[in-house]
Amino acid sequence: MTARPPSLLVEVLSTPGRVRLLDLPGWERLLRQANSANVGAILVFLLEEHGLLEDVPPQPREHLEAARIVALRHRRLTGYEVERIHSDLADLGLPLILLKGAAYAMAGLPSGRGRLFSDIDILVPKDSLHEVESALMVHGWASTHHDAYDQRYYRSWMHELPPMVHLRRGNAIDVHHAILPETAPVRPDPAMLRAAARPIAGELGALGVSTLCPHDMFLHSAVHLFFGGEFDQGLRDLFDMHRLATHFGAEPGFWEGMVKRANALSLTRPMFYALRYATRLYGTPVPATVMAAAAEYAPPRIVLQWMDALFLRALAPPHPECARRFDGAAHFLLYVRGNWLRMPPLLLARHLFHKAFLSPKPADGPKEALPGIENN
Repeated sequence: MTARPPSLLVEVLSTPGRVRLLDLPGWERLLRQANSANVGAILVFLLEEHGLLEDVPPQPREHLEAARIVALRHRRLTGYEVERIHSDLADLGLPLILLKGAAYAMAGLPSGRGRLFSDIDILVPKDSLHEVESALMVHGWASTHHDAYDQRYYRSWMHELPPMVHLRRGNAIDVHHAILPETAPVRPDPAMLRAAARPIAGELGALGVSTLCPHDMFLHSAVHLFFGGEFDQGLRDLFDMHRLATHFGAEPGFWEGMVKRANALSLTRPMFYALRYATRLYGTPVPATVMAAAAEYAPPRIVLQWMDALFLRALAPPHPECARRFDGAAHFLLYVRGNWLRMPPLLLARHLFHKAFLSPKPADGPKEALPGIENN
């Protein structure tokens, strides 16, 4: 199967200097693709890091600067919301471990610059879920899923509580007790993740706010994408992994310990996919020895050819210019695969039937904002 040629957006994310060759129609294409993939704000910070903003013509520069304003506000409001969540849970004496976008932003990582997200994800011990949920409810948080099936789905089978939204501020939180569902055949030990967590530098870290350690942060991102079934943000999520690997790869022992940590957490397959596609799309500088070790956990060759065909379609910007035949089929097959990896067959069939025909349809709304914090 032939490899898909990279989109203009992927070319720029992997080689930012490519923007020097763009004319105004090229900039229009780039910005449209970036906005469709929710990396418009990431793009401005990436160009700034490489000293390229001064080369941007005035018209696209205005769009980039507007995206920067949105991202800086988002970062400030995220900090406020994390402080409120810490205060809401302070009496429980639990460490507050941030996950995904909020972790990248609050830790000041390159992957957090310009990264927009719709909710704040935290990790707590499973035996503390009731106390955490009760404390959040006392401080104005409420579950968004009132359907009886959805409540059972989350509480009996998933790795998190039903999502909660603050009744006054309108912001969302996902409370996790693991990074894969109870029904998944592979379940990394959450205690190992919590034990290796790192305090965030500065005042938040002094208060007990942490992130996963570098290996676990990368592996969690890989699990979230390659064990999941939704790829609307796939290109951005893979770029997260590229940025994490590039940043942490400069730390002694990061690459030497990657495969060992993935083995300890039973996450060698998502690690392999993450390294394979990050290097293919973004040229992530992964040592050859690590790639060779990761390749030992690849699926059989015929399966890998099919996965390449599916993933390379799903990881393209969701923009009409980047579309090609069978993209919809690829997304559907990966959605089914993601659920297959999380549930046994009978439960999966029941779940898909219920969601397709019985569950109430969610209302449409913005997916990548923290809209309510400014009301305080």
